[in-house]
Amino acid sequence: MTNNDVLRRIRYLFNFSDLKIIALFKLADYEVNKADVSDWLKKKDDPLLKEITDRDLAIFLNGLIIETRGKREGPQPEPEYFLSNNMILRKLKIALDLKTDDILDLFALVDVKLSKHELSAFFRNPDHKSYRPCMDQYLRNFLTALQTKYKNKLGQHSMNRKDF
Repeated sequence: MTNNDVLRRIRYLFNFSDLKIIALFKLADYEVNKADVSDWLKKKDDPLLKEITDRDLAIFLNGLIIETRGKREGPQPEPEYFLSNNMILRKLKIALDLKTDDILDLFALVDVKLSKHELSAFFRNPDHKSYRPCMDQYLRNFLTALQTKYKNKLGQHSMNRKDF
């Protein structure tokens, strides 16, 4: 999956307007304009499509975390310059306050069988011997499961955990 695919799917899932996406960047102390957002959200085959960088997607996801969980005390996390599927999955897990069982239930919704050990391998340090890269199909299935389970609730309410 490309970063643009991830941004488009999150936008659809939460029913975000361009202005809301800009506001999420601003929460993470970063300015983007409507033209940038529009260019990132264009279809794959559009010649005006602009690839969103790993760093920009990390900033957006950090803004999503701040929106749902509140701003942390002290210095804010630095956005990553390289963003893997594992990091995207972790940031969404944090933003939505999902526990292991919640994520396993989501994967089960889309007929993906994953054990707790396999899932925990996605969240390990890449240097750990049991680390496992999160392949595109797992991230795609996770986003599809979120859409299946939460689309109506997320589109109608604020994004607080109590609304789930």
